[in-house]
Amino acid sequence: MNSSNLLATLFEYKAWANDTLFTALLDLSPETQQRERHDATRILNHVYVVDRIFEANLQRQAHQYKGLNTPETPTLEDLRAAMRETDRWLLAYAKNVSESELAEIIDFTFVDGKPGRMSRSEMLLHVITHGNYHRGAVGRILAQLGLPPQRDTLTVFLHRPEAARA
Repeated sequence: MNSSNLLATLFEYKAWANDTLFTALLDLSPETQQRERHDATRILNHVYVVDRIFEANLQRQAHQYKGLNTPETPTLEDLRAAMRETDRWLLAYAKNVSESELAEIIDFTFVDGKPGRMSRSEMLLHVITHGNYHRGAVGRILAQLGLPPQRDTLTVFLHRPEAARA
């Protein structure tokens, strides 16, 4: 398996794990579990913002973000739709990026104004690991509500019935 294939699998996994988590969050009561829904939405909105920042960096484009989250909190439904769109972009990018492009170093500016310098592969791996970390934080919120843990690991993704591997 080459790097592009591995990255594509990881971004397919990321999209699946995000969607699985949003399904669980949408089951939370907007009335009795409002704080937990809000906290989870803020965390996932941060993930979305960072994904979008690195999407821009990968394209050597400016982005509009002034921080690592937005002042306003989107609805869970709107955030899910936006994250699905970004996950589709990242997956398409991972499927089409060449090995030589993955090695390319890109200079950019962090939202705090400090300079950044990463290869495309480092950026993509950051997006994957960053999202995993924060999905875990949201999973902790769900656990504190007494809900079962999300079964959103890579091994579960790779072995789900619809992903029959040859």
